[in-house]
Amino acid sequence: MLTRRLLLKGAAALGLSAFSLGAYAFGIEPRFRLDVTRYSLTPLGWPTGLQVRLAVVADLHASEPYMPPDRIIEIVERTNALDADAILLLGDYVASHHFQTRRLPAREWAGLLGGLRAPLGVHAVLGNHDWWDDHPAQRRGSGPVESRVELERAGIPVYENDAVRLAKGGRPFWLAGLGDQLAFVIRWRRRRPYARGVDDLAGTLAKVTDHAPVILMAHEPDIFPSVPPRVALTISGHTHGGQVRVLGYSPYVPSVYGNRYAYGHIVETGRDLIVSGGLGCSGLPVRFGVPPEIVLIEIGSATPSVAHPGVNHAGG
Repeated sequence: MLTRRLLLKGAAALGLSAFSLGAYAFGIEPRFRLDVTRYSLTPLGWPTGLQVRLAVVADLHASEPYMPPDRIIEIVERTNALDADAILLLGDYVASHHFQTRRLPAREWAGLLGGLRAPLGVHAVLGNHDWWDDHPAQRRGSGPVESRVELERAGIPVYENDAVRLAKGGRPFWLAGLGDQLAFVIRWRRRRPYARGVDDLAGTLAKVTDHAPVILMAHEPDIFPSVPPRVALTISGHTHGGQVRVLGYSPYVPSVYGNRYAYGHIVETGRDLIVSGGLGCSGLPVRFGVPPEIVLIEIGSATPSVAHPGVNHAGG
């Protein structure tokens, strides 16, 4: 028989469960979890025998208490320990949410990222928050933004519609970096920005001067439908996997495509996209079901990544 006492017990249990989940989502997962998510793939047309390991660090959002200096040092050490050929930084180094006790100066977090090491170098693009939070750049309507200045001061090249030719074991490939697609906010509409970007995909790819394969860094994954088959792999961040993700679905994703490009390995019409869940938080300092992650991508591996958690092979 359902009694008042049973109802009260049930309500208390539900309240305790909700409190526990909230405490985990706000206090544990975003601050103390740090996963390494691994993908192995061989894109269409990838040269036989060329194997490249890429470590990806995305969406740092440096600030206290959620991304303090000791946390950045931990990320740098864990990333260096992966023995990647190259390390890619995908933008949004600054934090803009209101739940911070101290905003880390760009010189501080960039100096810590300067400790990253890889044989083929560390390479960076900028994200929308690197532009939005630089008020002088917003007023000028142009860069360079402080994030770029400090990253380059720390010895990390920043690519804005540029490309560099690298080689592994004498076999070449290109690394291209797209300018941010949301650099200048014009207005907000239904929680989404109407913005002008500084991206130039055609101009970026025009700097590729031979037939070696191309890997594209693009902070926002929304460019992916426009990326030609000439690009072997597109790597993005920005979405944070929605920050809250249950059974492969996120209630809110900062993308015009919703959950289509929210997280993981997406394959459309034979083209590959990998979206990192990132490391920090934006909006609310909450993560549930999508813990902070460093991504390790093995390209040219004989074993595909379909067995790894979080991999989403979407149809074209």
